[in-house]
Order: sequence, then structure tokens, then C-alpha cells
Amino acid sequence: MNLVQSIAQLLLAKNWKLALAESCTGGLVCAKLTELSGSSAWFERGYITYSNEAKTKCLGVPAELIQSYGAVSEPVAKAMAQGAQRMAGTHVGVSITGIAGPTGGTAEKPVGTVCFGWSMCDQDGENLIACQTKLFLGDRSAIREQAAEYALTELHRLLSA
Repeated sequence: MNLVQSIAQLLLAKNWKLALAESCTGGLVCAKLTELSGSSAWFERGYITYSNEAKTKCLGVPAELIQSYGAVSEPVAKAMAQGAQRMAGTHVGVSITGIAGPTGGTAEKPVGTVCFGWSMCDQDGENLIACQTKLFLGDRSAIREQAAEYALTELHRLLSA
């Protein structure tokens, strides 16, 4: 069974739906999820919030947060995941924001820096949030693919816990 099928089974078993907020991956994760027939039973929607303005308008990420930490940061990834979850009314929200390159990197945040957020309700209705920053190597396509795969792998791990 592949990763997406396993995530689908975990979400269906909990009767949960998932929402995505993607920036540097530009909908790549949503495309992987919707390749599976019947995905509408557990996948609600995806937001491609590439610009800072989109992150603020579509997901409710405070502009001050982006100004303080930058769009590629764990605080923004956390707010994106929570915003996707809240706006879509789902149990689970996942976010990806990063620098796929080849331009846009800095000494502090080189090309390949990607921040992730996962937000999900537990059995008591409390929202559990996890964030992580990874550095991926390769060209733009490789970085985007690795980021999408990592987001799904961690989602699977969190849903299985």
C-alpha cells in the first residue's frame, strides 16, 4: 500500500478530513492526494498561498508574523496549518512554506529551506501542533518533491501515533 492510501485509511478510520496550505510546492501535495480515487471522502481542500498577501487573506496568517519571522519560518508554517484547518473546518491542517530556488535563498535561509506545520484535533478536541524545518538538496524540482514527500510521511506518522 502506498503512503497516500495509508493516510486515506487513517483519516477514514477517524472520520476526519484534511486541508492543505502549500506555498513552495504549489499544489504538488494536493495533486498527490487527489490521484487516489475517492479522495473527496477524506480530503476537503487545498490552498496555494504563494504570496504573503495570500497567506494573510486566505489563511488569516497575521502580516506582522510574516514581517517578524519571514514567510519561510516555523511560526508562519504553524499559522498556515491552523488557518487551513480553521478555514476548511477540518480535523487536520498541513502546511508547507519554503525556498525551492534556484533564487531566493539567503545565508540564514538557503535554497532548500522548507518549514512544515501539522495541526490536528485530538480525542479531547484539543489542537495538537507540530512544526519542523528541513533543508533539502537538489534543484527546484527535487526540493519540491522532497518537501511534498516529507509532509506526507510526517502526516502519516502523526496520524498513526
